[in-house]
Amino acid sequence: MSDLSGPGLLSNPLRTKGTAFTETERVEQGLRGLLPYAVTTLDEQVRRSWGEVRRQADDLQRYVYLRSLQDRNENLFYAVLAHDVSAALPLVYTPTVAEGCKRFSELWRRPRGLYLSWPDREHLGEMLRNRPNGDVDVIVVTDGRRILGIGDQGVGGMGIPVGKLSLYTLIGGIDPARTLPVLLDVGTDNADLLDDPFYLGWRHRRIGDDEYFAFVDAFVEAVQAELPEVLLQWEDFATPYAAPILDRYRDRLLTFNDDIQGTAAVALGALRGATEVAGLPLKEQQVVMVGAGSAGVGVMDMVRQEMVDEGLSDDQARARCWILDVDGLLTSDRDDLAGDQRAFARDPADTEDWGVHGVAQLADVIENVKVGVLLGLSTAQGAFTEGIVRAMAGKVDRPIIFPLSNPTANSEAQPADLDRWTDGRVLIATGSPFPPLRRDGTDVPVAQCNNVYVFPAVGLGVTAARATRVTSAMMRAAARALGDASPALSDAMAPLLPAWADVREVADGIALAVARQAVADGVAPDATDEELEAAIRDTRWTPGY
Repeated sequence: MSDLSGPGLLSNPLRTKGTAFTETERVEQGLRGLLPYAVTTLDEQVRRSWGEVRRQADDLQRYVYLRSLQDRNENLFYAVLAHDVSAALPLVYTPTVAEGCKRFSELWRRPRGLYLSWPDREHLGEMLRNRPNGDVDVIVVTDGRRILGIGDQGVGGMGIPVGKLSLYTLIGGIDPARTLPVLLDVGTDNADLLDDPFYLGWRHRRIGDDEYFAFVDAFVEAVQAELPEVLLQWEDFATPYAAPILDRYRDRLLTFNDDIQGTAAVALGALRGATEVAGLPLKEQQVVMVGAGSAGVGVMDMVRQEMVDEGLSDDQARARCWILDVDGLLTSDRDDLAGDQRAFARDPADTEDWGVHGVAQLADVIENVKVGVLLGLSTAQGAFTEGIVRAMAGKVDRPIIFPLSNPTANSEAQPADLDRWTDGRVLIATGSPFPPLRRDGTDVPVAQCNNVYVFPAVGLGVTAARATRVTSAMMRAAARALGDASPALSDAMAPLLPAWADVREVADGIALAVARQAVADGVAPDATDEELEAAIRDTRWTPGY
């Protein structure tokens, strides 16, 4: 008999089976009379739950229902998601999670994770010791400052770590009992939240930078003291903080930033398939990124490193990289650039014969450079205009265009428009889900560069390999493994990324590549591929009673 029985067992989301408890279990565990008479199977519960999902009025209500189901019965929740991954993903994560974050205080039901607030900063160790479960493999932490494309959501940002960790379990097989979402509540600058009488966070403007970095440092020290082997993922930190935080801790603990490194790995994975179809390797492409935030610069830095791995010098690789922000092309004579942006700033001499007055814009770059790859992480809706796309398509046979901004309303272009403006020659991957393209009477799915392709597999790989660091080479190994799984490699008309139905199987291959690279980089114990494969199988959790 388990250490829980009766109502306590029924209300424990990690242990309950609901109506699937057998007659014998009901007798032995003090459940007789607490459940309806009929005994159901997990499959029957899954089908009943999907019926309830479909009866909800809209996607937000479906999100609320599924989160409530997770609070009641974790095994059933993950079995429901696994039953139809493609339908479940947009309901438990992007794009629906954005609305869930906006209305977090309104939709509050039950606590999940840890809320570490600035006023309680002297008690970080105590709060970490209050975590629901002692053993933790993965923490996802955010400060709620830059949630998706919707900005500062304060304590509502907790929806992101909760959602991310659901995908660590669904895709990467991380035991849900060994995950921990964390919200660093350091205030909010969102005036609507500060004026909201129901706002559940610390009702105060965000603290200053010196206090902020000291708080983050104290948090990391507390994590190292309590959970020294945990994987710590940083999520949705604003540009001025994301890269400095990653640089500060990446060599001190097992950590990575999904917005910087995960986004880059997925984009690079899709690019590997796209350049193969286009017939021109990445090192021979001119690549433009619209968006100079931490994610945009992170993608371009991984592209640069991949070009170097393909044989270019660092200077040659940088010469093929162009980044623009809201003001235009990054150039070395600008005094408003952060350090990571300045690394990609162009010499003004590169554009002096363009005849441009002021800062060069995207149209100027497209007109004067034979651009083969156009990427967007700008949150600027419609930035890839018809004129720009047609000009690009006039210079290359298979233009590669990735409007990657989230949510859907912030996308730089609509896939159907890109397809029409290029006469069906474009190779597309997007940041948010879009309907399939209609080509020659056939529906062609649009690849979504969702980080879910990579971060759950990274979590599985480092956990199985017992890695102590996440290296840049490990993230590029993940990207290459994803690129090798591109359906477009065997069918040029197929999507650049695998179908959602296959994503869990693909994750095992990516996890192996990550684990193998961890061993090669000396940040994990020596192990053969066979040993790593066995460790991945042993680590993977699957829902069931």
